[in-house]
Amino acid sequence: MIHSTAIIEPGAKLGNNVSVGPYSYIGNDVVIGDNCIIESHVVVKGPSTIGSGNHIFQFASVGEACQDKKYNNEPTTLIMGDNNVIRECATIHRGTIQDQGVTKIGSNNLFMAYTHVAHDAVIGDNVIFANNASVAGHVHVGDWVILGGNSGVHQFCKIGDHAFIGMYSGVNKDVPPFVTTIGMPAGPAAINKEGMKRRGFESDEIMAVRRAYKAFYRKSLGVDEAISSLSEDAAKYPAVQTMIDFVKGSERGIVR
Repeated sequence: MIHSTAIIEPGAKLGNNVSVGPYSYIGNDVVIGDNCIIESHVVVKGPSTIGSGNHIFQFASVGEACQDKKYNNEPTTLIMGDNNVIRECATIHRGTIQDQGVTKIGSNNLFMAYTHVAHDAVIGDNVIFANNASVAGHVHVGDWVILGGNSGVHQFCKIGDHAFIGMYSGVNKDVPPFVTTIGMPAGPAAINKEGMKRRGFESDEIMAVRRAYKAFYRKSLGVDEAISSLSEDAAKYPAVQTMIDFVKGSERGIVR
């Protein structure tokens, strides 16, 4: 399962049934879980903990030191969950001591070719990064988010669950849950109705989210006024309360 040309440093720990392809490099302080596939010419450095069932394609760089100029070789880390697919030339960097010292990747995510996850980012579960999508340092991305091709997210921004970042979007504010963005800079376009349907949301809850979207974006209401107008729906539909909680907690402000 380990090709003769692969380099596995003595401090690396590989689980059961791990495959490492030709000319790949696994550094010290790397832990790779069971049933992972590391294709040829992959670099995995540590400290990094990679879960089970991950598939990393050729020329990807995972767990490398970050590109932040403040970084001075501190022992920061990358933690990745299970069943992620990391395609060709994707890059995922470790954290910095200016944050929590860790970059976190959840499970069941797809990072297409040439995508980038910068230092201290936190990526949820079931996320898709389309080709060339990138997030800067300290970005938080929720569950079931899709980042369209060539989209980018500014440092410290947060993307809520089930949001859809349209291709070529330049996100410089927080994106609430269920919201679709487009443009440079990114602005709200609609709710992610199709994504909600695919994930089993009932039609009445989708309509409630649409009402919430209109309150925040179509009725010329202030944030507090919009939240107040949604109290009845928030009590009945968890998705609306999720939107409200996100907006209340936003530090950068939401896309407009």
